[in-house]
Amino acid sequence: MLERRDDYTSLYSDFRWKIPTRFNIGVAVADRWARHDPERTALLDYRADGNPERLSFSELSRRSNAFANALRARGVLRGDRVALLLPQGFETLIAHVAVYKLGAIALPLALLFGAEALEYRLQTAGVKIVVTNPAGAAKLSRVGARLPGLDGIVVAGGDAGPDDFARMVSSHSPEFEAEDTGPDDPALMIFTSGTTGPPKGALLPHRVLLGHLPGFQMAYEFPPQPRDLMWTPADWAWAGGLLNALLPALYLGMPVVAARFEKFDPETALVLVEKMQVRNAFIPPTALRMLKSLPDIRRRFSFDLRSICSAGESLGRETYEWARDALGITPNEFYGQTECNLVLGSCAGIGVSRAGTIGKVVPGHRVAIIDGEGRPVKRGEVGQIAVARPDPVMFLEYWQSPEATARKFVGDWMTTGDQGVEDADGYVQFFGRDDDVITSAGFRIGPGEIEDCLTGHPAVALAAAVGKPDLLRTEIVKAYVVLKNGVAGSPELASEIGQWVRERLSAHEYPREVEFVDSMPLTTTGKVIRRIFRDRARRDAAPVTGDVSDA
Repeated sequence: MLERRDDYTSLYSDFRWKIPTRFNIGVAVADRWARHDPERTALLDYRADGNPERLSFSELSRRSNAFANALRARGVLRGDRVALLLPQGFETLIAHVAVYKLGAIALPLALLFGAEALEYRLQTAGVKIVVTNPAGAAKLSRVGARLPGLDGIVVAGGDAGPDDFARMVSSHSPEFEAEDTGPDDPALMIFTSGTTGPPKGALLPHRVLLGHLPGFQMAYEFPPQPRDLMWTPADWAWAGGLLNALLPALYLGMPVVAARFEKFDPETALVLVEKMQVRNAFIPPTALRMLKSLPDIRRRFSFDLRSICSAGESLGRETYEWARDALGITPNEFYGQTECNLVLGSCAGIGVSRAGTIGKVVPGHRVAIIDGEGRPVKRGEVGQIAVARPDPVMFLEYWQSPEATARKFVGDWMTTGDQGVEDADGYVQFFGRDDDVITSAGFRIGPGEIEDCLTGHPAVALAAAVGKPDLLRTEIVKAYVVLKNGVAGSPELASEIGQWVRERLSAHEYPREVEFVDSMPLTTTGKVIRRIFRDRARRDAAPVTGDVSDA
């Protein structure tokens, strides 16, 4: 863990990893606190009436022990995969901790997935047991016959007889001796979002939790402090919700708020923050941009937030400055992937913060901008963000895919597929995925900054920027825009929006075409699926034919 310092340079240079020879995530986030401070709050299950249900660390330890015994009785062994298809809540955390204690592998899945997406992941991972709720069980009933390796479905929140979650917990002993796991033993499998190809199962070891701590402490201004309380709208099935918020917070003894939202609603979110007196929040960029649509936030809500963090895609200058001015707090942005998370970050409390960037290299990690041959480029040059191995936060492999694992590395650099540039002060600006970067008239343009600027326009709710093939410029920037409620699209408004970006960014970055759409396709992690719009723009582009010498 990091010791609080005001000097980033010494913080980075003096940091040394201390990874124990034996480590188990379940023991670390539950049993350790149950021994030292048993009545400390682990989880608060939010209720709209403001009276949350409370789960202490001692209860978390006992209930996870009982569920571990129940799973073992069902034949779950060390290394078996157990899928968790659940929303935020007590059962989700209890199940996670139980699976880790068993030495099995937790596979978190989003309830937003359709039946085919679930079938692909369950079949690929060879899942033995699924823990879900009645809605998830209904989806699984459509594909269960095609999953011969699936031994059972445990249902929380309904009466499923012997497979009822609460009944299994209550009918088994709360005493359990966790498996003796090492830091490199597998604990967790999270499928990549699949924005650039078929989703792959990234296998993460127990040490990955320890690897997240330096970045987590920077992002949340070195917790814990009295009255700290963590909340995120991000699904715990996503690495962001699970590893940027839930598990590191519990490791440090910070209580966490659980809330069940089918989709993010800015009004509901702000009510929750106020009622629960949330102090620490992880809010992905798309959700922060949706908050911008609410008028007079500072007047209507009282905030006691100590830290706001954001990751998953670039936050952008516009949203950064809005959050700082409207919420009275500078957001800390950080960067990583499922395969190697929280390796770049910011911390306004020690002066590591700059609008339009994702911060500097987090202590304990080595990150560089490299070319196609794996050589670090000069500062100011665009290249691919890469992380050096070994690293405690790095994944073990892609599940049963040695070829894909090998392709992820160039020498000892783990490639990310993300384009970025490092400035003279060590700050990294994130451009986007390799295939998201727009090439126009010789310029390489990242879509994130354009999208952020677009959402600063008073009429724009959400936006996506992609490259559309163009005869003269290779590509032009095209924007797909969702307008705010009550705003009607028109050619005049499209022109105004384009000019808005041109005046704030540059003449080569503004969208030469603006198209209004009714909705924005998002992944389950809240990222805009630009691929859909990129394909649409390519289909709409005129064929490149004829002589262009006189164009």
